[in-house]
Amino acid sequence: MNKKLKNILTVCISVIIAGGLMFLVSKSLGGDFIEKTISTAKKANYFWISMAAIFGLGAYWIRAVRWNLLLEPMGYKIKNSNALWALSFGYFLNLGIPRMGEIGRATALQTVEKVPFTNSFGTIVTERIIDLFFMLFFILLALVFNYSTLLSFFELLSKNKTNNPDEKNYTLYISILVVILLCCILMYVFRKKLLQLSIIKKIVFFIKGIIDGLVSVFKLKQRVKFILLSFGIWICYFFASYLVVFALPETSSLPVQTGFYILAVGTLGMLVPASGGIGAFHLAMMIGFSALYLQSGKSLDEGKEIGYSYAILAHSLQMVLMIIMGIISIIMLTRNKEKTII
Repeated sequence: MNKKLKNILTVCISVIIAGGLMFLVSKSLGGDFIEKTISTAKKANYFWISMAAIFGLGAYWIRAVRWNLLLEPMGYKIKNSNALWALSFGYFLNLGIPRMGEIGRATALQTVEKVPFTNSFGTIVTERIIDLFFMLFFILLALVFNYSTLLSFFELLSKNKTNNPDEKNYTLYISILVVILLCCILMYVFRKKLLQLSIIKKIVFFIKGIIDGLVSVFKLKQRVKFILLSFGIWICYFFASYLVVFALPETSSLPVQTGFYILAVGTLGMLVPASGGIGAFHLAMMIGFSALYLQSGKSLDEGKEIGYSYAILAHSLQMVLMIIMGIISIIMLTRNKEKTII
C-alpha cells in the first residue's frame, strides 16, 4: 500500500473513532453537550488550570532530559532543547496520526542532531516499555487508595460495551502458528542466501540499531538520575491531572488519593487510538466519575456530567499544550536544521 494513502487511511480511521466516541458522549449527555461545554468554560477557575499546565510542561522537559540519558551510552550527547523540540513535534504529529509521533520524533532528532533514526527510535521504544511499568505502578496506587471505585469503573465500562467478543477460533490461531513456524524453518535453511540480499542487509542493520537503542538502558551511567527523572515525569502527570479538579466547584473537595484514580482512568482512556484522545478520554472520565459518585452514594447521572466537565478542561489543556509546543517546535527545528547545514 502507498505510504501516503496509508497515512490518510490512518487519519480517517482515528478521526472516525474519535467522532464515534464523541457521538456516544453527546448521546449519553442527552445531546446538549455544547451547552454543557460553554457552561463549564464559564465557571472554571483558570488559576488551577494554569498550575496544571506548569506541571504538564514540566513533564515535557523532564522527558527530554531523560531521553538524553538514554542516548548517551551510544555516544550521542544532544542538546536538551533539541530533545524537547523533537519530543514536542512528535506529540504534535500524534494529534493527526496516532502513534506516528514516535517516528516523527526520531526523524526530527536525526535532522538536528545527526542521531541515526534506528538508534533514537530504539530508545523511544525503551521509553515506552519503562513508562508502561510506571503506568502500572500508578494504577496499582489507584487500586490501593480507590479499590472499590476502580472496580466499579471496570463494571460500568463493561456495561457500556455494545458488542460481545466472538468465540475464540482456535483453528485460526493454530494455522497462524504453523505458517510462522514454516517461515522460520525456511528462513533458517536459506539464511546464507537471504543475508546476501541488499534488502535483508538493510533490515538487519535497522533491527540492530533498534536493539542498540533498547539495550541502552542497561548501559546507563546515571541510573539513579534516570529513575528519579522517570518518577518526576509521572509525578508531573499526576499533578497535571489532579490540580484540574480544583478548577470546578463540584470536584474541588476531592482528596489527593483520588488523584491516582483520575490519572489511571485518564491514562486508560488515552490508550484508545482516537485522534488526540478525543472522545475516548471524555468517555473514560464520564464513566470514571460515574463510578466515583456511585461509591459516594450520589447520582450516576450527576457523576457523568461532572466527568464530562472535568474531561473538557483537562483534555483541552493537553490539546492546547500540544498545539503550542508543536508549533514552536516546528519553528525551532527548522531554525536548528539550517544551523546544522551551515
